[in-house]
Amino acid sequence: MSKRPTPDQPGLFDAPAADADHTSGTPPEALPLPDFLASPAAPDPASAAPAAPAGKGRAPLWARLLGRLLDPWLRLEIEADAATTAADDPRPICYVLEDYGLSNALILERACREAGLPPPLQPIPGDPLGRKRAYVALSRRHVNALGLLPGAEHKTHSGSLARLLQAHQTRPQLDVRLVPVSIFVGQAPKRSSGWFSVLFSENWTLVGRFRRLLALLLNGRDTLVKFAAPISVRDIVAEGLDPERTVRKLSRILRTHFRRVREVVIGPDLSTRRMLADQVLSAPLVKEAIADQARRDNTSLEAAWEKANAYFWEIAADYSSTVVRSASFALTFVWNRIYRGVLVHHLDQFKQDALGHEVIYVPSHRSHMDYLLVSYLLYTHGVVPPHIFAGINLNLPVVGTLLRKGGAFFARRSFKGNALYSAVFREYMAQLVAGGYSIEYFIEGGRSRTGRLLQPKGGSLAMTVRAYLRQPTRPVLFQPIYIGYEKLMEGRSYLDELSGKPKEKESIWQLLTGIPKVLRSNYGQVVVNFGERIHLNQVLAELATDWDGQPIGDDEKPAWFSRTIDTLAQRIQINVNRAADVNPINLLALALLSTPKHAMGEADLRAQIALSKTLLAEVPYSEWVTVTPHTPDEIIAHGEEIGLIQRIRHPLGDVLGVSGDDAVLLSYFRNNVLHLFTASSWIAVCFQNNRRMGRRQLQQIGRTLYPFLQAELFLPWDEDGFADRIDRTIEVFIREGLLEQVSDEDGGVLQRNAGQSDEVFRLRALGHTLQQAFERYYIAISILVKNGSGTLTAAELESLCQLTAQRLSLLYAPAAPEFFDKTLFRGFIQKLRELKLVCPDDAGRLTFDDRLKAWARDARVVLGRELRSTIEKISPASTGRSTGEQPALPADNDPPPPRDPA
Repeated sequence: MSKRPTPDQPGLFDAPAADADHTSGTPPEALPLPDFLASPAAPDPASAAPAAPAGKGRAPLWARLLGRLLDPWLRLEIEADAATTAADDPRPICYVLEDYGLSNALILERACREAGLPPPLQPIPGDPLGRKRAYVALSRRHVNALGLLPGAEHKTHSGSLARLLQAHQTRPQLDVRLVPVSIFVGQAPKRSSGWFSVLFSENWTLVGRFRRLLALLLNGRDTLVKFAAPISVRDIVAEGLDPERTVRKLSRILRTHFRRVREVVIGPDLSTRRMLADQVLSAPLVKEAIADQARRDNTSLEAAWEKANAYFWEIAADYSSTVVRSASFALTFVWNRIYRGVLVHHLDQFKQDALGHEVIYVPSHRSHMDYLLVSYLLYTHGVVPPHIFAGINLNLPVVGTLLRKGGAFFARRSFKGNALYSAVFREYMAQLVAGGYSIEYFIEGGRSRTGRLLQPKGGSLAMTVRAYLRQPTRPVLFQPIYIGYEKLMEGRSYLDELSGKPKEKESIWQLLTGIPKVLRSNYGQVVVNFGERIHLNQVLAELATDWDGQPIGDDEKPAWFSRTIDTLAQRIQINVNRAADVNPINLLALALLSTPKHAMGEADLRAQIALSKTLLAEVPYSEWVTVTPHTPDEIIAHGEEIGLIQRIRHPLGDVLGVSGDDAVLLSYFRNNVLHLFTASSWIAVCFQNNRRMGRRQLQQIGRTLYPFLQAELFLPWDEDGFADRIDRTIEVFIREGLLEQVSDEDGGVLQRNAGQSDEVFRLRALGHTLQQAFERYYIAISILVKNGSGTLTAAELESLCQLTAQRLSLLYAPAAPEFFDKTLFRGFIQKLRELKLVCPDDAGRLTFDDRLKAWARDARVVLGRELRSTIEKISPASTGRSTGEQPALPADNDPPPPRDPA
């Protein structure tokens, strides 16, 4: 048995208005008024008796005997709200179960005994229930032993609950606390003992006594008992509603609570797939698309409907608990075989916040293993796996069926030109959201080949938000997830793609031939971090100020809709980065790739790793970031063990490094955590070509460049926040001996050591991580200025930038693959436009003024004269550029900023 208190859960009266408030209009369930409410009983003097101490009193003899028979088959995991277990509250407790049942009563009795709570099979003092017990149930299931009798009665109203409310109306001194208790037999999958037991695990189906007995025998040792926060019956009665409505309201709210808890533990009812198909195909949006398709194809409505029906079954998931459980066994073997462990952080906080929400999981996307890892971890931690938005390229023979059974639904790469497919898919997504199904998708659109987060695509977000706006009942919560690897299965294929080879199409043969190699490999450790959650309602309250909370039709598009999607996408990526994990390979990559030959002496490597860990500890990025606890020596040993770095023995000291393709692969892991070192890298890069700089000047230029870094790396601060981070990092540099403050002028003048000291070496290594970003920026500015204002379109500039970066890498030092990544240049050009440093004219050509030259002048602080001259020399001119005198970049004889060359 394990018992753990849980934080306060949402109140039971926080249900949607349609479920929780029946004070006006006709209630959805017309229940007859119990006879005893029509003729109140006289007050019972015994109602003033003191409450029995928690855990005292003996159960009836029959319960003790049956409990002893059941005890060997039961092991309970108890989750109890702190308010329920509080010993200083003398008010009596009445437990509320979802269903009557002998096994439920016995399990509740044992759970209360183990949790130190009042016994449920002893009467409440004064016995206001009149049943000599302290629990009620909302429904009673009358089914035969096999659960096969047609028309079996399912009673949905508790007369005992009504009797308890009436007792409070007639006995003013009575104040009983209702404690809802949820019991799940077979829903602790991290400890499930067998595949066959899944067939008899907890689900949404009404079961008979025989099936319940089998469930207890097979899964009783995986029983979860959840005690919710208590509610005061006296407070309910004080609302002053008439007795009939009070009973109905309380019953419905309790049922809503139990349904929410059940959805969190075992997921929504998945037995209605065909009903879901009917709902999708009968939706007005889809019916209209079917009619349009029939007109375009000049066919009948029936033929167009058949096409829409085929689209649904091509898309839809077919979740199977049996398949998921079977897959969990197989994946457990795989993880143990290829990984040294899979760690998860911040999951418990998420589980506390998820109750009552539609959850959208939005992980980073770096490997095909992402799909499996998230679902596996959720399942093994007692959370139902989500439905996964997957590309149609994964719908392979056999594999596609298994993925579909695991919750995947498939989407074509493009909906363009197929209005009917688009309508069916959007309606399917809307029905998932409305039905409370958790969903997982990757807003980057594809796997990152460079290790950086990609710019988000808003299509899936827009479908989710529109589905909520159409039916804004269940609040939506976005859960960003960071997935960090130490070694990638797709590493070599990424390397081929970055070198220009076309992406290989997935195939079943490729999968089968790759399995043996994967199982023989060591991929280190994987870390999955759950980041800070984003509540859609809060985003809408901030951006959609004119929305009144009423449903919005599919054909409406408010002015704030696009802005909301863009903001939401950026915040998700920012929160993914804020939950980064820094593993040993990240730290090795940061250090080794900062040197020309990607190698360091062992002592230097230890010092550089220690410096990186110091910066992460002294100037933390966020409370969600996790850092490896290993020492520099352990980190080096781990890198050697998994074959990512090599040791070269030498009498004067061993050298550790990487070479060739391994260095390119290692850049992937450096880029995973590049954003964590932005401030320290900015300071260090400023001292690459300057020995002395004023603190104020360093911050001022940092503010100028920050918008571009923020857009590229999804940084969370504004310019003032970044400046403050620079200031705090400077203090660490001074303590570590990397810089010293030599004057108080200009807010303090900072100076690095002269020559090639260890401190200068460490400073240059830190600066290398951002050096290539500034080189890319300068390439774009150089090409713009060389060609002149009003000459190039954004697309032409983007292509010329990529060619220049490739040539620079070929002629001089090799660069990381992302150095000539078109998307990074595209993002920089877009930011120039947002800041109005360049503006498109009527023909789409970019115009600019002298502010761009001023921006280029600041680059002189960062880039050396030789590098600037090289970039300017190889920057191409467009073949169609206008003739005549063109603007020039600032000459080297322009007054430079104050500096003292080393």
